[in-house]
Amino acid sequence: MTDPIVITKRGGSPRSSGVGRDRALVVGGRTLTSRLIVGTGKYPDYETMGRALEASASQVVTVAVRRERLVDKDGRSLLDFIDTDRYTILPNTAGCFTANDAVRVARLGREILDQLDNPGKDWVKLEVLGDKKTLLPDPVGTLEACAELVKDGFQVLCYTSDDPVMAQRIRDAGAASVMPAGSPIGSGQGVLNPNNIRLILELLKDPANGGSPDYPVIVDAGVGTASDVTIAMELGADGVLLNTGVAHAQDPVAMAQAMRHGIEAGRLAYLAGRIDKKLYATASSPWTGVISYIPGE
Repeated sequence: MTDPIVITKRGGSPRSSGVGRDRALVVGGRTLTSRLIVGTGKYPDYETMGRALEASASQVVTVAVRRERLVDKDGRSLLDFIDTDRYTILPNTAGCFTANDAVRVARLGREILDQLDNPGKDWVKLEVLGDKKTLLPDPVGTLEACAELVKDGFQVLCYTSDDPVMAQRIRDAGAASVMPAGSPIGSGQGVLNPNNIRLILELLKDPANGGSPDYPVIVDAGVGTASDVTIAMELGADGVLLNTGVAHAQDPVAMAQAMRHGIEAGRLAYLAGRIDKKLYATASSPWTGVISYIPGE
């Protein structure tokens, strides 16, 4: 990694914005070394999954608890291919369509990880889905399950739509992180509504709106390629969670590496501060001092 650079904001003082000196991402009381969270499903085989996780440089990997007893046709367990001393496992409640079901699955995940003594045992990525076709979140069930799990001592990373009002409700219910969807799960459409993501970031992070700059907002779902990750990070998201974009790529390992670089590039670009968009061109060089040609000389 190159040396961090120093950025001077207009009207501000110099501050280091390099990835190596960026303010750390803290979620649920844990400091994360990577802003990329990667899933473990849909890979062609466990060996490919393991290499992709390595290439992503992710510290946190998410596992669907409802797939545990995680065994393949040869009787091998998914957990045999995840170094539980290296990775924090984030159990998720994928496939749950009611609050009660999600709470039950979250507690099952805690029991599994407690036996492994993994630091993710009190974490849960909460998903309460509305239907099987769109896989969009059920807002009522999500809010109900979030409140119950917070009361039960979980650090809840909560999947939701890109509705800014719902994001506030989830934060106020005690979620450790709000995770708005960029687009529907597995769709590969990227961030379809960047304005809503901006609104969520403003409402949850601006102290003037009752937010906190340190509150983590992680874009979850719909990422198809590295540029989608970069766009999410350039908006100011604290991280990205993805699965299908890597697992279903023609080369999952190479795509995992691309996603890793996309996270770093997007974060650095956000900290650097992009130029304003203008309708007309702006010359890169000044017009004064231009050498002129005088005919006859």
